Order: sequence, then structure tokens, then C-alpha cells
Amino acid sequence: MLKSMQEVLEEGFEILNKVYFNGELPPIVISIMSSPRTNGHFTINKEWRVEDERFNEINISAEHMDRPIENIMGTLMHEMVHYYCQINGISDVSQNGRYHNKKFKEEAEKRGLIISQGQYIGWSKTEPGEAFKNVLKEHGIKKPIDINRDGIIDMMVLPGNGGGDGETDKNKMQPKKPRCSTRKYKCLSCGNSFRATKDINVMCMDCNEVFIKAEK
Repeated sequence: MLKSMQEVLEEGFEILNKVYFNGELPPIVISIMSSPRTNGHFTINKEWRVEDERFNEINISAEHMDRPIENIMGTLMHEMVHYYCQINGISDVSQNGRYHNKKFKEEAEKRGLIISQGQYIGWSKTEPGEAFKNVLKEHGIKKPIDINRDGIIDMMVLPGNGGGDGETDKNKMQPKKPRCSTRKYKCLSCGNSFRATKDINVMCMDCNEVFIKAEK
């Protein structure tokens, strides 16, 4: 089932590379893996080995595949811009890659994206522009299947990603009552909030802002 979506992403990379980068971006591994807190990411290191060659990776979040194809391809282009900047020595991010500066905004907007600023993450909010959407239509880029990873993430205990002192029942996989005090996190843009048993970094997927820990 993932194969058809994988093929569209790889085809999309080839088309966008030719249209917006003159075909200059080297081959890259495009993956669809769990990444619930972001729409996608680019690995600055060559994490993949294929026989004797090594490759960078662009991951598209499995939890956010239910967006329109234009937005998925916008995420792909967003990460392609990071790839382009790395190859060309353009410093487009800081704070361990979280904060996107105006150089990123400039390069992304040259390639059909609409970039707006988000608190703490800089010029990172990404929307596909009309010209970008037209390129996708002209080349027949469509969503082949309605597919998404709908796993529910529990903010209190997240298996495999740290759960503080909260434990999970091995059979039911339901969080038990934490044995320690909790912290309250709040999105300053929309007001969404939750509690966690440890200090963590979490993005609000409603408005793409970082949750801020409330003062005691």
C-alpha cells in the first residue's frame, strides 16, 4: 500500500528537482516513517548506505499523509530546499536546525512556497503557492491512495520516546498513573494545552508552534 505513495514522492522529487533546481540535486532516499511532531525532516548526515554509496534522507511523516497532495509536496519541497542549502553552503537554520532564518525563506519562496514566521521556529511555516500547485497539476502529480498512520499518541507516556516515571501496562498499553508531578505545556497561539511527566519539546500540529512550559 505504501509503495504507490512512495513512488509518487520519488516522482515528485525528480520533477521538482528539474523544474526548480535545474536537476542539480543528487539522488536522495525518501522515506515514509513515523514522525508525529513534524510534517517531515531532512538528515544532514548521509544516513543511508546503498551498496558502496551513501545518501542523505528526506522523511515524510506517516502521521500526516492525510493532507492534500499539494501540502505533502510542499513539505517535500521544504526539505529539498534544506538539501540545496546544505550542498551550496547556505546557512539556512540555527538552534540545531529548529530555527529557520530569512535565507531559508528566500530560497523556499524562489521555488513556489509561501513561507510565514512562527514563534521559536522562525521562517518555517510552509504552504504551497499557486504556481507550485500548477506545476504539480501540469505533471500529473496526484495522490494515489488515501493512506495515513492514525496511531494515537499519549503525551503522558510515549513508548520508545521517554515516559518519565509514568509506566505502561505491557498487555493493554494504557498509561498508569504517573508517580511524579507533571508539567503543564501550552501553545501560545491557539491555547491548546497538556501535561507531561518530564521536560519535553513538542510541536502543536494545529498551528505549528512550540508548546511552552507554563510557569509554576
